[in-house]
Amino acid sequence: MPLIDVRDLKTYFYTEDGVVKAVDGVTFSIEPERTLGVVGESGCGKSVTALSIMGLVPMPPGKIVNGTITLYRDGQAVELTQLNPKGKEYRSIRGKEMAMIFQEPMTSLNPVFTIGYQIMEAIMLHQKVSKKEAKKKAIEMLRQVGIPEPEQRVDEYPHQLSGGMRQRAMIAMALSCNPSLLIADEPTTALDVTLQVQIMDLLTSLKRDEGLSIMLITHDLGLVSQFCDRVAVMYAGHIV
Repeated sequence: MPLIDVRDLKTYFYTEDGVVKAVDGVTFSIEPERTLGVVGESGCGKSVTALSIMGLVPMPPGKIVNGTITLYRDGQAVELTQLNPKGKEYRSIRGKEMAMIFQEPMTSLNPVFTIGYQIMEAIMLHQKVSKKEAKKKAIEMLRQVGIPEPEQRVDEYPHQLSGGMRQRAMIAMALSCNPSLLIADEPTTALDVTLQVQIMDLLTSLKRDEGLSIMLITHDLGLVSQFCDRVAVMYAGHIV
């Protein structure tokens, strides 16, 4: 049984200049503890596919017009396209069952809150623990993703961290609630080669140790050949 099964997904954007068919009939599935690489040129629909799964497509102008996104958890099938993306049930799934690492951490992290606060917020929302326990877990997550001196870093703001550390903090936040599915949208972009390998090794070890499934969106075919079990090539909203 797959962990997530996407069938004939169509996500369109209705603009003043007409309809943009960003995702136009995409079908794929990801099994437990597997990595699916999604590659393709910029603008082909990779990120919109990921945002559709996460329920984060801005509506309007975007809209999922067709298809199904089925998440299997505890042997039960949950049809995500039937849920309200802003509703309580979708919010309980987003972060806990599936999480996303966004392409640019500086725009995804809130500049006015500390790194620790932003990780703790997700932990307290989904795991119903005290603030003290949440901070302890946040420090542990920062340590797990290889950030040095996590007890100090947990109280720092995004601008005080390097690009590589911000990316690791994003991974720590995404993994803080032990999701089954991690969507990584170009997690190594803007990082030097050494850091790229470290972050991909980290994701691979988490996949092995935590039973994580990964959807890796990237332009780097070297990463795909090294870390992915299967690859889907997208072009103009289709998997070709």
